[in-house]
Amino acid sequence: MPFGPGPVARRPIDLTRVRGVAVGQAEADDGASGVTVVRFDTATPTVVDVRGGASATYDTASLSVDATFGRRWALFFAGGSVFGLDAARGVRAEILAAEGGHRVFGNPNRVVPVSGAALFDLPRREAVLPDYERLGRIATARASRRPIAAGAVGAGAGATVGKYLGRGRSMRGGVGSSGATVRGGVAVGVLVVVNSVGAVRDPSTGEWVAGARGARGGVVAPGGTYPRGARSRGTTLAVVATDASLDRPALARIAAIVHAGLGRAIVPYQTSSDGDVVFAASTQEIRTPEDERGPGATADRLGAVAADCAVAATLLATRRANRGGSDRRATRARRRPEK
Repeated sequence: MPFGPGPVARRPIDLTRVRGVAVGQAEADDGASGVTVVRFDTATPTVVDVRGGASATYDTASLSVDATFGRRWALFFAGGSVFGLDAARGVRAEILAAEGGHRVFGNPNRVVPVSGAALFDLPRREAVLPDYERLGRIATARASRRPIAAGAVGAGAGATVGKYLGRGRSMRGGVGSSGATVRGGVAVGVLVVVNSVGAVRDPSTGEWVAGARGARGGVVAPGGTYPRGARSRGTTLAVVATDASLDRPALARIAAIVHAGLGRAIVPYQTSSDGDVVFAASTQEIRTPEDERGPGATADRLGAVAADCAVAATLLATRRANRGGSDRRATRARRRPEK
């Protein structure tokens, strides 16, 4: 059997280990918002799974499993709420400038399908917002296969977590990525931008990593009820990619499993004021086995690995964003939950 049951990587890897994937990030001049771009070498089969009740997305309808042209040259995540969706034009322009895109219906003009989603990080006072088209172009131009910077960078520059007691008591969110290789040489990677209403918990220990800040600086664990008007908007955005050659229904199953993984680390998750979105893509570099030893076995196996990567990426994003040079501060917060 070409694909074994679990990861075999000996050292930490991230989304850029997947063949045919590059990642770039850019921040606004004031560092309060930004854009993260996942760029593919060619038009890549992609699906989307929108679960939050308040999503801000760009060209996702054509990624449904029954859609005809469900391939993308890039995916982007941006701050700025609906203003951040302007990043799409910059992403597309940079790919065209690099001779990317493809022709359709015999027309001489190249098209560059891209999709994306935005999170809410708007300033509390009226202000001039960043030029997200420009940031999209810069992030796309910077896309590389180098290790991905984590923490308050890119689309996570202005991200926060734990807004269930109000945005003023939240901690920092951010970008994180994790990956794994399985037997047969297949790579799976996940990139997450955490800007959640909920708190982040390490499911292996049950300890709170980040959330609503208490009077002593620790995490106030989320409960069933909150002060009137306290909850704010939040969003967790993720992309999972693999170089296994999968069809789009299999990718849809993996995206669903990744959502379940994120729900292990973010509490609460997929609320009516969250815009939670997971994209899934296959660069199709490695053939999947014809005999899966059961319907959907490959999707289930890779989905389980990807769900673990999503948890690891979420923890990395929030720990890196909330620490000085170590994880000590976050550790103290986890060990002293407050009321």
